[in-house]
Amino acid sequence: MADWSQLPKELLNLIAKQLHSPFYQIRFRSVCSSWRSSFSPRPRRRLPGRFPFLPNDGIPDATWGFQLSRRTVFLMGFPNPRSQTPPDSSWLVKVEEVHPDRMRFLNPLSRFQLKPLPKSFPKVMNLSDLEVLELGQEYVLHYMNFRPFGESLGDVGNLYMEKVVFMCLGCDEADEFALLTIHVSGKLAMFKSARKRWTIIPDMPSPYDDVVLFSGEFYAVDGTGRTVVVGLSLNVGLVAEPVFGGDKKFLVESNGELLLVDMYLSVGDLGVGDGDGDGDGDGDGDEIVEEVYDRYVGERTVRFKVFRLEAEGKKWVEMRSLGDRVLFLGDDCAFSASVSELSGCIKGNCILFTDNFFYMSCEEGGVSGGDVVFNGRDIGVFDLDNGRIAPLDYFPEYSKLFWPPPNWATATPVAVQNQLEELAL
Repeated sequence: MADWSQLPKELLNLIAKQLHSPFYQIRFRSVCSSWRSSFSPRPRRRLPGRFPFLPNDGIPDATWGFQLSRRTVFLMGFPNPRSQTPPDSSWLVKVEEVHPDRMRFLNPLSRFQLKPLPKSFPKVMNLSDLEVLELGQEYVLHYMNFRPFGESLGDVGNLYMEKVVFMCLGCDEADEFALLTIHVSGKLAMFKSARKRWTIIPDMPSPYDDVVLFSGEFYAVDGTGRTVVVGLSLNVGLVAEPVFGGDKKFLVESNGELLLVDMYLSVGDLGVGDGDGDGDGDGDGDEIVEEVYDRYVGERTVRFKVFRLEAEGKKWVEMRSLGDRVLFLGDDCAFSASVSELSGCIKGNCILFTDNFFYMSCEEGGVSGGDVVFNGRDIGVFDLDNGRIAPLDYFPEYSKLFWPPPNWATATPVAVQNQLEELAL
């Protein structure tokens, strides 16, 4: 058997430089003493404490500004030392650094904090004992009318910025970065740390729906599906022609490809539904959908279409199947995973998404989302195989990924090393 501790120091250093996540750098250095000595950890990148408001936002000068927070989505599992297969049960969770020595857990697809945690939940977790996979990272600008302190950041809402994309400009220049977001007007807005101000990009045939960082570049898609790449010099280049049909567009990276997810919404009487999402009552999911939708009128998600980017042809090509991939569409972050990464009997070719309709249905039905840590009613699941769409509760194989935490999470002995504080760097 090969002795991995004897790998040349130069080779280890080259490998470590490809680990852009501080979390994976920690795991790398914890393998053995020779690996630890081959690579010095990069300084923890501290996010700026304050951002100016966008121009023409109509906010009084007396307000404090925007606070930028960083959140990371992790898939955690307790490995079986006698098996090479994935853990029997995994936990999908989002972690936010409230301040340097304190974290909080959030719903992976929304902004809601998971609290209170079980009393048996450890205050400190030794992540070197766990299988941990980083699935996504998001940045959020919080509107602040006062200087934040303590855990106050977790109690304020966003003003109008649904999503912020962060780009580090050079590995050795931690203070240099750029942000891209969608202004309340629907236009793109960029912030560059060197200039310390926002610039609104005038290009806007149609209001933008989503932004993402893909292959080291900013991408944006508008309501028609027209997709552009946005340069740091504020130039905008066409990447793909429009894709008409849906009501809301999402950009998500999956297995090295850029995908466009087109969400279709419907407004009207929800007493009749079907599994294929077209409202004709002939789908296989009639019983579940009718049970959920009965007596409710409002906007709901009825189906999705998925496209992959064909860069040379500057077009989106529809995908009939995701294969073993699963897409997650959150409020501020979209990410994907394979069935092999998600332990248990999980079916691929599905989309998990946030849906206020399921939450409202639950509220009116007498189940209050505020009475439980996680009720799963604000998350929907769409199966591309049969068009079935229903709340997370109807898909137990997915529901157990979210809540409650697996037995190993509360049964794991409290560790002496507080590696949790390094999670959401």
